[in-house]
This record gives sequence, structure tokens and C-alpha cells, in this order.
Amino acid sequence: MKENPQLNPIGVIHSPYNTIEECHPYSQSREQTFRLEVFPEFAPALQSVETCTHILVLYWMHHARRDLLTQGYRWDNKPHGTFALRSPHRPNPIALSTCELVLREGRFLTVQGLDCIEGTPLLDIKPCFATHDGSPDARVGWWEKRTGKCPQ
Repeated sequence: MKENPQLNPIGVIHSPYNTIEECHPYSQSREQTFRLEVFPEFAPALQSVETCTHILVLYWMHHARRDLLTQGYRWDNKPHGTFALRSPHRPNPIALSTCELVLREGRFLTVQGLDCIEGTPLLDIKPCFATHDGSPDARVGWWEKRTGKCPQ
């Protein structure tokens, strides 16, 4: 049986980027700040979030293509399955980034470490636990083969 889940954004992300091409891949742009605007009805859910140094941010890549099952990067000539890539173009363009929480001002959070465009729908925020959310033994074989090392 196929379900039709309903996602309801909890807010919107304000970004210095206006197009997908401007975004830094893999959230490498740590010098840029982004502002998460949580809708007023969800503001109570932010209680104690300011005690977190890092948060997991889930968002909907609303301008991404949804029809690509294989694709490649412009700097890599080899095609890979979409589920082996961190590309925004995927059947369900849900993105996840670990962000440093810089500041909380009421229902607004300033963070670093996103790779999305202005107006991106915000789906969820979770605390990042170093003991639960890190996988020091994780490897991406195709990347290691290409570069000789796995990204840290």
C-alpha cells in the first residue's frame, strides 16, 4: 500500500544564496550565516534549543529536480545512483545538515553550515549529539577511490 505523507513546514530558511548554483556543496560554507525563521505556532518547540552548540536541520529542496535516479557531479565524469550522492536532486528532496547554532533570538535561529537557497521550507530541527550522530568509521567508497581519501 502506498501512503501519501503530508509534510508541513515549521518555518522558512533565509539564505544569502538565491540559486542552487550559488550554494556550496556539502555545507562547506562555514563563513556564511543563515537565519531559520520558525513559524509562531511552533515557537514553543524551541524551548532550550539555545543550550545546543549544534543542531540537525531538515529542509525541503523545493527547487530541486525529482526525476534523476542517476547523476554525476560536474567535476566527476562517472555517473552514480542518486542514493549514493548528496545532490539536492532526488525523488524526495529532503536535506539534512549539521549546523552550528550561533544565536537564538526568539523564534529566529542564526546558524552556519547550510547549503540552501532563500525561502527554503524548514521541516524540522533536532539537537545534535556527538555520541549519537557521528560515525567515525563511515566511508564513501567511490569518493575515496576518486580522491584517495574520505572527506572528514
